[in-house]
Amino acid sequence: MKKLLTIAGGLLLVSIMQAQLRLPALVRDSMILQRDTKVSIWGSTDAGRSVTVRFKNKLYKTKADNAGNWQLYLPPTSAGGPYEMEIRSGNSILLKDILFGDVWFCSGQSNMVHQLDIHDVRYAKDIAEADYPQIRQYWIPTLTNLERPQTSLPEGYWKPAVGKDIRPFSAVAWFFTKTIHEKYKIPIGIINASVGGTPIEAWTSEEGLMEFPALKEIIQKNRDTAFLKTISQTAPDASKREVKDAGLTGDIKWYEPAYTPGDWRNIHIPGYWEDQGLKDLNGVVWYRKEIDIPESFCGKPARIFLGRIVDADELYINGVLAGRTTYQYPQRRYHLPSGLLKPGKNLLVIRVSNYSGKGGFVPDKPYYLFAGNDTLALEGNWKYKVGDVFMPNTGNSGGFSRQSQPTALYNAMVAPVTRYTLKGICWYQGESNAGKPEEYKQLLPALIHDWRKKWQLGELPFLYVQLPGFMDYNFLPSESNWALLREAQSDALRVPNTGMAVALDLGEWNDIHPDNKKDVGVRLALAAMYTAYGDSLVYSGPVPDSAYRNGPDVILTFRHTGSGLTTTDGEPPSEFAVAGADRKFYWAKTRTEGNRVILSCKEVQEPVYIRYAWADNPFNPNLCNREGLPASPFRITLK
Repeated sequence: MKKLLTIAGGLLLVSIMQAQLRLPALVRDSMILQRDTKVSIWGSTDAGRSVTVRFKNKLYKTKADNAGNWQLYLPPTSAGGPYEMEIRSGNSILLKDILFGDVWFCSGQSNMVHQLDIHDVRYAKDIAEADYPQIRQYWIPTLTNLERPQTSLPEGYWKPAVGKDIRPFSAVAWFFTKTIHEKYKIPIGIINASVGGTPIEAWTSEEGLMEFPALKEIIQKNRDTAFLKTISQTAPDASKREVKDAGLTGDIKWYEPAYTPGDWRNIHIPGYWEDQGLKDLNGVVWYRKEIDIPESFCGKPARIFLGRIVDADELYINGVLAGRTTYQYPQRRYHLPSGLLKPGKNLLVIRVSNYSGKGGFVPDKPYYLFAGNDTLALEGNWKYKVGDVFMPNTGNSGGFSRQSQPTALYNAMVAPVTRYTLKGICWYQGESNAGKPEEYKQLLPALIHDWRKKWQLGELPFLYVQLPGFMDYNFLPSESNWALLREAQSDALRVPNTGMAVALDLGEWNDIHPDNKKDVGVRLALAAMYTAYGDSLVYSGPVPDSAYRNGPDVILTFRHTGSGLTTTDGEPPSEFAVAGADRKFYWAKTRTEGNRVILSCKEVQEPVYIRYAWADNPFNPNLCNREGLPASPFRITLK
């Protein structure tokens, strides 16, 4: 009998252990659920086992399928909370602090990744005053899968926009949701799945890419483990090559105070070293300077701003490593601990590694040291010495990035979220596809249709950001892949229930990550108010409505002019170019009459082609409405 009882007890224990109710990472304490519609709740337990959900004193029941998976729907609930929810299946899980409001899925590449913490100088006041417990973000880490869509995410948390928890919020998503929250007074949830430097095809499912044979072929190849092994062996990462840096191999390292510099030469910061006598150098260059630090800087925390550095850097102050960044895009803003700086002479040494293109310090960025209210400029003459020269790679040097492969990010970061009920989607991406704008013209609508099909929520509002201005200014009419990519983004507005925030005027010529994220988020919010919330308001800048000739002149009419067509600087509209049948473009003279723009050009008496702001980074795209919303770039062919 004792033996039988032991066996029975063991079987009961096994049964209890097997009956562990499990919930997806998103369904947890402090989550925000979508208001005013039925809401999906799901998880897993034993096959065939009953599941109950108690919410607002009502009981909802279902059963797990043969694989142990279950799902049920809660009825529509108005905005509010907090609520508790108890889920039982063998064991019990009690979820607390649940709010109902609107949930937005925010995705894309680095400009959606960029956190408020990175922009804490511009938005110091916003961060310091953040106290919005009803705005919460769930951040999904970078994940990839080349084989199939996944059903789960690693453990994460819904974080409120309060205190230090605001810092990891996507800056664009934060200003978008803050604007929505303050207008409608409802809780807002952000699910952020975004990864820097990634193409749109990585975010699209295999089904969504069925009309793209070349991408389908890549998907199939990537499922071949032998092929992947070959790729990884033949395509080394340039940033991980063997370094034979003279600055690190001697008995005394070049960053140590005991090192005595010999044949170091003059160089200017900011600036690229290729523009200062170092022709076509990929390698390691050391920068060195002694600076006098006033006593007022010492004994308290300080910060040093080193603009942007191409590609990687290590900062040493008085022989101590004080900051390190491994790739070119983040602005260098390093916190210095109290006690690192000393009154009088201090040694600053910066080791810069560059793998392709121009290396060094990007101009037109902040370079200074500050503590409290004291500031010390770091621009000017420094000393430099080359530590290593990289030989050109042979063969396939492009590398193989899993996160850039078709479906890789959809499978791992989007698919597990598609059961979570949403209000809409915000998308900020395109830089990584600028080399193939014609393909993007098909890929963006394909992504929209694909995600709507996966979420099964009808024509889910889909809002996105058009690429800002970037790269060198060109003062002659020119061709531009970035302009073509922006045109592809504008064309996607033909898909129903979409909205686009124009960001052309918010860019920076020397930074693919412009600092102004607030206006981007606010413009997205305006598009949401019209598209997702049904408000009647001015949410778009001027859009061309018609174009016709009047002798040698061209008359353009516009819609979305709001309370009137105008320009940002009070000058006539600029960045208009015209061409005849020969496609040779010349700048046009312009004037406005009401909501019309009249173009004339003495070099083109029979205009056929019209362009506005058609460049990677147009110098002064000033056309807007009186509400301050800019016109998107466009081109028109006259019939």
